[in-house]
Amino acid sequence: MPKHGVNLPRTLQRSPAKAQRTYAEVLKNAEEQYGSGERVARTAYAALKHSFEKVGDHWESKKHPGPSDSRSQQTSADKRRGRGETFGGVDVEGHTRQELYARARALDIPRRSTMNKEELALAISKKQD
Repeated sequence: MPKHGVNLPRTLQRSPAKAQRTYAEVLKNAEEQYGSGERVARTAYAALKHSFEKVGDHWESKKHPGPSDSRSQQTSADKRRGRGETFGGVDVEGHTRQELYARARALDIPRRSTMNKEELALAISKKQD
């Protein structure tokens, strides 16, 4: 049987038990409320991103829980229209540019010195995937 009663994505399989529980519990509750589909997964990831951020091939606890990007604070209508950026789980709001730059450097991302916070977060997200 899958862990926590759901099939966890690989990044969550390599993550702390609390991240796995958070995702699984929200996923199950969202399935009860919304049925199946993309909305269920988006809801579970949104809850996960409140306390965790994607680092490489797994999720790690944030220093300070809260929104990871401006999209998480948008209205549902704006989200459905695809407005805003999620940065692939990288906590752009919770890190300074210097912290994101250090991560980009460790990942050997080219042209990182010319990037702003959002560009660094996007580059880190793409490199991690």
